[in-house]
Amino acid sequence: MAVVAHRELCSGERAVVLLFVFRVALSVPSSLFLHASALCLLSLAALFLEISVENSNSSLQRFKTRPGASSGILLGATTLPSVMLSRLIQVSRVLSVHQNGAEELAYLDMQYWTVSASCLGVLLFFLYLLATSRKRWCSPFSQCSRELSCTYVCILLYMVNCYFCFTLKTDGGWFGSKMLYLISYGAATVILIQHILRKFPSCASIGEALLVSAGMVLYFGDMLAHTLAKLSMLFVPLKSSFISHGTHTEIAMVIQGELLGLLLVPIFLKLTLQIWGYIRNTSTPPKIEMTALFYTSIIMVSVFLMPAWMNFVHDFGVHPLLWVLNFVFASPLERLVLCSYWICVICISVLRFYSISKQSKTERILLRKYYHLVAVLMFVPALIFQSSFLDLAFGAALMVFLLLEIIRVWQIWPLGEIVHQFMNAFTDHRDSEILIVSHFSLLLGCALPKWMSSGFNDRPLAPFAGILSLGIGDTMASMVGYKYGVLRWSKAGKKTVEGTAAGITSVWVACYILLPLLASSGYILSQHWGSLLIAVTLSGLLEAYTAQLDNAFIPLAFYSLLCL
Repeated sequence: MAVVAHRELCSGERAVVLLFVFRVALSVPSSLFLHASALCLLSLAALFLEISVENSNSSLQRFKTRPGASSGILLGATTLPSVMLSRLIQVSRVLSVHQNGAEELAYLDMQYWTVSASCLGVLLFFLYLLATSRKRWCSPFSQCSRELSCTYVCILLYMVNCYFCFTLKTDGGWFGSKMLYLISYGAATVILIQHILRKFPSCASIGEALLVSAGMVLYFGDMLAHTLAKLSMLFVPLKSSFISHGTHTEIAMVIQGELLGLLLVPIFLKLTLQIWGYIRNTSTPPKIEMTALFYTSIIMVSVFLMPAWMNFVHDFGVHPLLWVLNFVFASPLERLVLCSYWICVICISVLRFYSISKQSKTERILLRKYYHLVAVLMFVPALIFQSSFLDLAFGAALMVFLLLEIIRVWQIWPLGEIVHQFMNAFTDHRDSEILIVSHFSLLLGCALPKWMSSGFNDRPLAPFAGILSLGIGDTMASMVGYKYGVLRWSKAGKKTVEGTAAGITSVWVACYILLPLLASSGYILSQHWGSLLIAVTLSGLLEAYTAQLDNAFIPLAFYSLLCL
């Protein structure tokens, strides 16, 4: 595993992450005290484990992580639990006004413990790997042994905290079932992170893989929970359940179903190719037949299989494609004009920036930041005037990106090579030949805060967290730092004090301009300026210090802080 031994940079990242965690923990009401203490214990366990991993000689060499990045265990293990706890704080704050939020609160409470258990499972897995190999590099009384002992203590205290929380809030009959439920999520996350680190070597750090694994298990585990609940109602009717599944909007159902369908396409295609090879006695089919099999797989999964699942689990009686058309033409003027505007911006920016990348000596980092500005131009008007339509558009864009990446990786004719050449024009050191993640991280960084703000939301800037932090803050920090930066945060890093100051200032100014505009559009303003200043500053410092994929972590951290 590649480890960067820049102690100054890593210590700066750890300090900012701990400040972020403690800021969230100190904002909880008394009813969520045990949740906050669990988050603090999880953070300390991740901190000691990260130090042990980066100071060890073996450094978990079985996993080949992204070169030039630290392990990122602390940031990866605390981001999603902090986001869920911030959302819990927000919903509990507005519960007194919206009494129907009790179901949402119970659902978010279970999501918090689920993602926390997923991260804890991964920490236990890496702790086991270190403990079994420490005899080769760690004496019983050395500093690394003390760090592992501290990790054990924090994890033990976390489990005791979790036990008290569940015994106080859970009926005795459901306690064992809930614990088994959380353990299953932790085990699934451990299996998935191993798969990601082995199948995609040099594509992600441990922290990045942990973020992706825990997020995917949480998202698609929700689908599995809904499916099992539906089956239990059919075969073993129950009056109540120990798991609150929450409610989903129709847009969320469509995105969830079709997204899972696209992720199943490579599995379905691989199985089809194996059957094809067995029948034809050949390992690789001809190019045209391979293309036919690929698009047939997409049609079978996305057009037939997933709509059938949606109809069974969610009683979604309309085909998703017909529902999307009906939704778009429900307000044809505004939404079709918005679609036309998006198409024009995309065509102009893609043609212009791709031409610049081929004909000029413009630094690739600046070319990439231009796309961040394009995201601001595209998403801010839609977020203010067509918020629900933007939810659907984000999902559609994610599915298009996923489909293009599958075509690129599998080299599907005729677009495979074309897509590969175009994507390579904007890659950087965080991308690899196996997997290009920059466009995914930018899109998800903008979309996730918007999706998570659905339902109860008394912080009007929270949905803008990704657009503000990436489209404005990160872009200004990179451009000003590249052109005018002199004072570096560390000797080994490239981030500058001038760039960070520009990023923080630009986000602050954008918030100052955006809040009155939101007020004129009907939003009720309840954002405190002191809390907003802390959120902007901490997210800016995290962008300056982290060696992880900032497009993935910064929007989530900023969103979490804006919810407080």
